[in-house]
Amino acid sequence: MDIQLLTSGITFGLSLGSIFFLMTIGLSLCFGLMRVISLDQLLYYSVGGYITYSVSLLIGNLWLGVLAGMAVGGILGFAVERLVFMRIYERDITFSMITSFGILIGGVGVIKFFWGLVPRPVPVPIDSQIDILGTDIPVYRLVVVAIALLVYGGIWLFLNRTIIGKAIRAGIEDVEHVEGLGINVYRLFSITFIMAGALSGLAGGLHAPLIMVDPQMGLEVLAFAFMIVIIGGLGSIKGTLISSFLVGQVVSLGSLVYAPLAQMAPFVLMLLILLLKPTGLYGSPLLKR
Repeated sequence: MDIQLLTSGITFGLSLGSIFFLMTIGLSLCFGLMRVISLDQLLYYSVGGYITYSVSLLIGNLWLGVLAGMAVGGILGFAVERLVFMRIYERDITFSMITSFGILIGGVGVIKFFWGLVPRPVPVPIDSQIDILGTDIPVYRLVVVAIALLVYGGIWLFLNRTIIGKAIRAGIEDVEHVEGLGINVYRLFSITFIMAGALSGLAGGLHAPLIMVDPQMGLEVLAFAFMIVIIGGLGSIKGTLISSFLVGQVVSLGSLVYAPLAQMAPFVLMLLILLLKPTGLYGSPLLKR
């Protein structure tokens, strides 16, 4: 494998890992705080992609489309939390997984109704390339990586430097103690769902120019989302970031070595990590809600 191909593969893996991080961070946060498996985050990822497509087609500006996708994703996340999850927080965790999967499937049907079955292309907003080690690398992929790292930094500051963020962190450890301090935990739940939905919408909007938006795009990444959250450790922000980049590199470099490895290698990676550390890279034992 020559250096140009390796450089291109690593860059592709970094950009793919960045999308994975934005897509799964909400799922990880929702499980860490509320002990619910929110597969509906992948619906907001799909909706974010389609909103970005529609807005960019209408006004010719992808970045405004991405912002619109984030806004719609956050609104949908809040609506679903209020109308559905509020009623099932006390149910078993598998009930939330089945319910959220039903929301995802139903949402795919709604997407097909409004946008049809045909995949839609989204133009790349930045056509320029930069030379790295003799390889032309699309600047847009580097922008995606930079945005993911900025989002991680923003989430870290929010969780560690704000009162609401510290309350969410405390809730991840033990919700009952937070309730004992007189904090409305259900308000924290709503804030978390809005953040998660907006970030999933951001992932879909940024990914749209790299792929064609498709009604099944959320279902197609379902297995990868599960793997990333499990590898990183449920509820761990740092673990989700690292596992996203690991899986992105495994998929990218594996496809360069042997195409079927792109689908098989992440599962092997997950099994190896779970054998060594059953709670994931940065996970902790399941704590009481």
